[in-house]
Parts: sequence; structure tokens; C-alpha cells
Amino acid sequence: MNKRPTLSLKSPAKAAAPKLRASHAREFKPALQTSFQTGLKPDSLAYSLIGAAQAVAQVRTGTNLPQALAQVWAKGEATPQARGAMQDIAYRCMRQLGQSETLIGLMAPKAPEPLVAALLACALALMTAPDEVSPYEEFTVVDQTVTAADAHPDTARAKGMVNAVLRRFLRERKALLETALLQPLAKWNYPQWWIDAAKAAWPQDWQGVLTTGNSAPPLTLRINARKTTMTAYLATLEAAGMAATQIGPYAVRLAKPVGVTLIPGFSDGLVSVQDAGAQLAAPLLDVRDGMRVLDACAAPGGKTCHILELADASVTALDADAKRLARVGENLERLGQQATLRTADAQSAGWWDGKPFDRILADVPCTASGIVRRHPDIRWLRRKGDTLQLATLSSKILDNLWQMLAPGGKLLFVTCSLWPQESEAQAAAFAVRNQAVRLDAPGQLLPAGGAGQDHDGLFYALFQKNA
Repeated sequence: MNKRPTLSLKSPAKAAAPKLRASHAREFKPALQTSFQTGLKPDSLAYSLIGAAQAVAQVRTGTNLPQALAQVWAKGEATPQARGAMQDIAYRCMRQLGQSETLIGLMAPKAPEPLVAALLACALALMTAPDEVSPYEEFTVVDQTVTAADAHPDTARAKGMVNAVLRRFLRERKALLETALLQPLAKWNYPQWWIDAAKAAWPQDWQGVLTTGNSAPPLTLRINARKTTMTAYLATLEAAGMAATQIGPYAVRLAKPVGVTLIPGFSDGLVSVQDAGAQLAAPLLDVRDGMRVLDACAAPGGKTCHILELADASVTALDADAKRLARVGENLERLGQQATLRTADAQSAGWWDGKPFDRILADVPCTASGIVRRHPDIRWLRRKGDTLQLATLSSKILDNLWQMLAPGGKLLFVTCSLWPQESEAQAAAFAVRNQAVRLDAPGQLLPAGGAGQDHDGLFYALFQKNA
């Protein structure tokens, strides 16, 4: 992570020209005591705060948030309710990290230790929720954050500073926020390079793109056309007292997200969880009964399953990660579908039996900048140079897969990136290299949320091989 500018301690009212300083050095990777048992009650906010802070601190050293949370949970005794609270706090913190770290830079006498900074950031995220009401009273947040700080050896010495910073924020909220929001980092909650990239790629839409990426994602379901219909399933949801809206041919957005165990018909395979934009892939492939189909980079299997819901095809699901590929198998089993699962790298051809595929779905690796509302930690983990590296990898994968496509067959190139280098420029270069015929496809879908549509940012390009 590049050094992230924050502001000095001086009061906003007196600081005519605040001096910038770095709150964290990327190269500093502390050994966090994630296995320490604090003795806090698992049902307390303090317990959830220190757990979320441990996960956030690990993100700042390069670990993705789901993995960081899993590590915290594995070493603690968190109840399902506490895990849910930790996850909620950590995700809120990721979406507001730029603002929180800028505020910390304004108020803290010196750059806090990593876990202290993460704890403060979690607390401030609960006290500055932009478009929603925080589930906790502000003074409760302050009290429980101080309690959390006192209970962990990495933060106990900073207990007084934590209390002082948070109480100062309550007293001077308006002035502090006004000063903080002069900084793009705090205003947009993205690294500067990301903001610059959005401006360059989408000069008319960049503000909307960044704003949408900071919102909490909806819970969107995909109807299993083999087992139910849109009309029938909407009636099922209504009977269950769940408000929902159809936002695509197979897409239903729930008004209020719930756990999958509470979704009617989920365990019976009537529906799956999948973003509305991602649901475009299977129909675009135009798979028909009897076709031989490859879903490369298939995990967790949403597109694989959707293909099989639309046609009786022979599908091979390929992924380099055996653990993630196992999730494809679990989803297939729940839906009552079958596919051939292969653990292999899509760059190689050693796994291929030499028989060409009629259709290939290539959902290639990318920066995942288009799904940042679902994975808000991505913006803090990615670097500017990642775009070129991942685009280079993806081009190799596309060229390799093209050799496996039958004459007259179709390859659908999909990426969840917002950056043209990974999407449109990649598609154009691929067509030239391989003399591929480009067919109609949506191209770039910018992330959108609204009454009529609600989807992540994805890119689609469809190619056909000359017969």
C-alpha cells in the first residue's frame, strides 16, 4: 500500500494549513496478537469491536478481509451473533477507511500502532455511517471501544488516547469532518490512484462509480428455471413476508438481505445467490442441449450452475484452486446438477483431452474493481501496477482457451473490472491477435443501484471462431 496521507493533530479551527503525515507505512507488518483471548463477553460490542479491528489491521498488512475474519474467528470463541457483528463492523470500516484514517490523523498526537488505528477506525465507522443509521448509540460506541482497548495487550497502553480521540470527535464532529473531507481520500474513501483511474476511465461517470462502490450491496437471487418460475417464486416470497423486486429475467432483489438459510427454497435449489449483472453470462453464451462447454476460472460456480439450468450440456468447470472448486461441487449438488470438475490452471493445456469445446466462458482474473461494494477491502489491497500484471495474465489465459474452441464456437470474455486495460482494450487486442469475430454483447456495465437495475460492474465481450 502506498503511504496514505492524513492530517496533523491541530484543531480544525486553528489549522490554517494542516500538515500531512502518513498514518501507516505499508512496509511495516506487525505481528498482531490475534490469538489472545481478551476475556470480553462474546455478546458485547467491545468483543465485536476488537475482533473486527484485528481483521482490519490484517487487511492493512495485505490479507483479504474474508480470510482475516476467518482467522480471527478460528482463534476465538465467537458466537454466530458475534461473528455477524464483527463482519458488519469490519465491512463498514473498509467502506469508510479513508475518512476514518484522515480523522485519526487530525486528532491523534502521533500515528497509532496498527491495532489501535484499526480499533479507532472501526469505532469512527460506526459513528459516521453515511446513508444509514448506526445500530449503536455514539456514547455506547465510545465506552465499548475503550473497554475493548483495555482488554488487549496491543491496545491497552493506548486506552487513554482512544478515549480522548473519540470524545473529541463527539465534541468537534462538524469541524473535524469539514476539514477531513477536504482530502480526496476522506471524501471518496479510495486510494488516490483509484480515484485518478476512475476519472480517466469514466470522466462523465466517475463520481457515481465511486459512490456506488461505497454502498452496501443488495441480496440478489437467481431463479432456477428448471424448478420454478419468476411469478411462482415472487408469490413464495410474498407469502413468506419478504419484499422483493424482479430486476432481470432470472434476477430477484430482496428488499432486506437475510441469511441463506432463511431464503425460501434455497436448500431445495429453487434459487441461488448471484448478482444481476453476473446472471447475463449464461444466456449470452447461447448454450444448447448436447453442447460441450468449458467454464474456466469457474469458482464459486454461479455461472456453471446457471448454464446447466438453461441447457442439458456437458460442462467442465475448471479452477486452479481446489478448495474453491469444491464450492462449485457443493452448489451443483444443491441444485441437483452435474459437471466435470477439474483442478488446473487455465493458462495451461495439460489437463485438456484435445476435444474442442462448443462454448467457453472465460471469467478471467482481474483487479475486481467492479465488485468493490461487495468486497470493500479490494481498494486497499490493490496497487496501481496490478492492472497491467493481471491484464497480462488474462491475455495468456484467453489465447490458451481460444485454441480449445471448436470452429464456429463462441467464447465469452468476462471480467469484473472497471479499468479499460483489463476490459475493452483487452478485448480489442484479443480480437486482433486471434482474428476473432466479435459479436454483440453488453460491453462495460458500470456498477448501478436503483429501482430498475442493481448490479456490479462487469464487462462482457463475445467472440466467435471462424468455421
